[in-house]
Amino acid sequence: MNTETRMSSNLDQIRDQQRETWDRFSAGWKKWDAMVLGWLAPFGEAMIQHANLREDSHVLDVAAGTGEPGLTAAALVPRGRVTVTDLAERMLAVTAENAARRGLRNVEIRVCDAEALPFADASVDAVLCRFGFMFFPDVAAAAREFARVAKPGAMICAAVWGEPAKNPWATTIMETIARHVPMPAPPPGSPGLFRCAPTGFMSKVFAEAGLRDIAEKEVSCDVVHDTPQRYWEFMTDIAAPVVAGLANADEATRERIQAEVLDLARQSLRDGVVQMRSTATVIVGTR
Repeated sequence: MNTETRMSSNLDQIRDQQRETWDRFSAGWKKWDAMVLGWLAPFGEAMIQHANLREDSHVLDVAAGTGEPGLTAAALVPRGRVTVTDLAERMLAVTAENAARRGLRNVEIRVCDAEALPFADASVDAVLCRFGFMFFPDVAAAAREFARVAKPGAMICAAVWGEPAKNPWATTIMETIARHVPMPAPPPGSPGLFRCAPTGFMSKVFAEAGLRDIAEKEVSCDVVHDTPQRYWEFMTDIAAPVVAGLANADEATRERIQAEVLDLARQSLRDGVVQMRSTATVIVGTR
């Protein structure tokens, strides 16, 4: 097997793993969807502010999971349409339910790969991708596809998680698990929460895809949980790395991890609720 064939096989394997993971976790995401929608809204809103949407825009939201920020955009383009895509069919089933509940009739749903979009060249007015790039097997290939389907002058807007130190919502539990359970470092470039966090990483990706007028903006907000226990339940329902780490712990170790995480979460109690910082970089480029 030559190097190119081996690389292609590895990317296909990552893609299949991503599809399986997100389909498996779709029930957890549906359970917590209302909370997640409120938490992540500021990041989607920051993207939409730069998308230059018109009433008749055709918007493409890639790797949208349960439908945001595409469904919010759909309400802003009443004479246009929004195409929401994801690799996981079960996640998109939640999108369909959300769109129907909100009475949005200008939403189309497509199961597809971000690196092989089934759309014509120069066919959409804006491309959105909130927290999708970190999971794509080939980040550069996805960016090239976004540029290909975007019309000249169209805006491409993405959000990726910032550095770990600015995201205690994730590191509080993940670093605790890592202290108790051997967690081998993933190969460089592997999908992961902070893969796109380094300063300038996404700007370089956008530039190499042929985009211009590229800008980055840091956006922060707090994720709020009623109790430390709710934080634990949330992370063990929706975060694949957390579940994978805990699966390698015996019962006693898992109990120690939970006790430590709950204690740390109590330290984040303010005004009677757990408040943890979350920080992302919003990247915008013009086709």
